[in-house]
Amino acid sequence: MSNWTTANMPDQKGKVIIVTGANSGVGLQATIALCKKNATVTMAVRDLTKGSKALAEVVGAVPGANVSLAVLDLADLDSVKAFAEQFVKNNTRLDVLMNNAGVMYPAKREVTKQGFELQIGTNHLGHFALTAQLMPLIKRTPHARIVSQASLAHMTGDIRLNDINWQRGYNRIQAYAQSKLANLLFIYELDRRLKARNIDAKAIAAHPGVSRTNLMRTSGFMIELFTPLMAQSAEMGALPILRAATDESLKGGEYIGPTGLMGMRGYPEIVKSNKKSYDVQLAKELWVLSEKMTGVRFEF
Repeated sequence: MSNWTTANMPDQKGKVIIVTGANSGVGLQATIALCKKNATVTMAVRDLTKGSKALAEVVGAVPGANVSLAVLDLADLDSVKAFAEQFVKNNTRLDVLMNNAGVMYPAKREVTKQGFELQIGTNHLGHFALTAQLMPLIKRTPHARIVSQASLAHMTGDIRLNDINWQRGYNRIQAYAQSKLANLLFIYELDRRLKARNIDAKAIAAHPGVSRTNLMRTSGFMIELFTPLMAQSAEMGALPILRAATDESLKGGEYIGPTGLMGMRGYPEIVKSNKKSYDVQLAKELWVLSEKMTGVRFEF
């Protein structure tokens, strides 16, 4: 079987796509690839200054790209709500919601505007609330997809249902692992719920392996030291989430990632996440907790 690349992506003309965290790294490269395939892309970014530079880079790479910029701070549920309301108001469809943005390893424990630990609040709860509030468009769009960026870090993750915000014994590495396990539990549970209600949409997870992106700046000396030896380019790191978003053979509920060097690099294939990520009861409990924390419910 040949390696999957952007050459395998079908034409995306007429498709409306949101990419969160589109201002750099994997999100930026995914945006460029989607624009080259004629998609209409909204780059959802927290920082408009950085976003504007990224938008210029996209237009430079793809003259005539159908791309726009919008403010979305996933660490602020008010910003999430405002973005979703504006997008639903201005669009009649949403073919792909690419939940790509993320934060990793803050130097100390930080919290979101609503007081959630920064990594679970941004990586999981922000995207959970965003997806819920975009469901009216997703349900209206034939063959829609929700794709979320997980990480190899989920392998050591655990969901602290009684202390999800790490108010006791904070460990930034384990807090990140928890948020990435939460991404997987959410996507698998979302796909089960979509299928149970016969909604014509799929939820699929991906991970970029170890890629040279801005996230690596906060990952610690040893990881930064060895990243050039292990890591692949952001362009390669974008392939799994692009495959999750566009491969028409996928059924929903898959996990796409590199298969080389223990999953750290290589071309994207269907891979397996850890046993805990497939725990249906844990996924349900996390779902209920997430709705309670965000105050947002999914209206299927």
